[in-house]
Amino acid sequence: MERWPESSYRVGISGWRYAPWRKVYYPEGLPQRAELEYASRRLNSIELNGSFYSLQRPSSYQRWYDQTPDGFVFSVKGPRFVTHMKKLVDVAAPMANFFASGVLALGNKFGPVLWQLPPNLGYNADRCAAFFASLPRTTAEAAEVAKGHDERMEGRALLECLVDIPLRHAIEVRHSSYESKEFIALCREYDIALVCADTAGKWPMFGDVTSDFAYVRLHGAEELYVSGYDDDALDHWARKIRAWHRGGKPVYIYFDNDVKVRAPFDAEALARRLKITSA
Repeated sequence: MERWPESSYRVGISGWRYAPWRKVYYPEGLPQRAELEYASRRLNSIELNGSFYSLQRPSSYQRWYDQTPDGFVFSVKGPRFVTHMKKLVDVAAPMANFFASGVLALGNKFGPVLWQLPPNLGYNADRCAAFFASLPRTTAEAAEVAKGHDERMEGRALLECLVDIPLRHAIEVRHSSYESKEFIALCREYDIALVCADTAGKWPMFGDVTSDFAYVRLHGAEELYVSGYDDDALDHWARKIRAWHRGGKPVYIYFDNDVKVRAPFDAEALARRLKITSA
């Protein structure tokens, strides 16, 4: 049976279903339903981003689990309803809906949850602290949170914890007011990974490791979501990632420069630099 070897590095892409990738990254004739299977044999992690836009279904998460090898890990992007619409306030029901939507079907392939804040949401210590304190820290705790779902999840909720494992959280911020020692200390206090996001200079980039893992999102070197990473840039990021790992911390890295089909190729090139072998 195919299996990814153990690695402290998780390198992948943010999403996998992009029409321009067909016949460029995905081989000609590969059915759309087989794209995840193909990508998950070449990269050892993928960031699920459909969960950001809408609540998925247990059957989808189960299918994604079944299509990927043992040892593969998904990061899951938290819903924008929590981050962009509710702005982290009064989110008990939407959080319950998210954890009831089927994400627990990922079992031991359930990696970190990414919370991406909008550019117009400035730093408020009380708001951040209350949100951080509400986050479940194991999948068993997430199952308990899921029981608080509202009526829209009736008949489509998954409330069973298939395997009880630690649940990590990462936060990506996009407002300059977060560039403070106070916020970094708050992330450390609540064991939240502060995302190092390369956004071609558009939004702040942090290099502080605030949890027992590091989380990196590479959106484009010169142009957001478009430009790729040349050999020098990939060497630079490989050195930074190795440095973060020297303290024994795993590092999750996702390429989001998908517009010109650079993300999967850049991810594979970085994986080779980090000596990640294939499944």
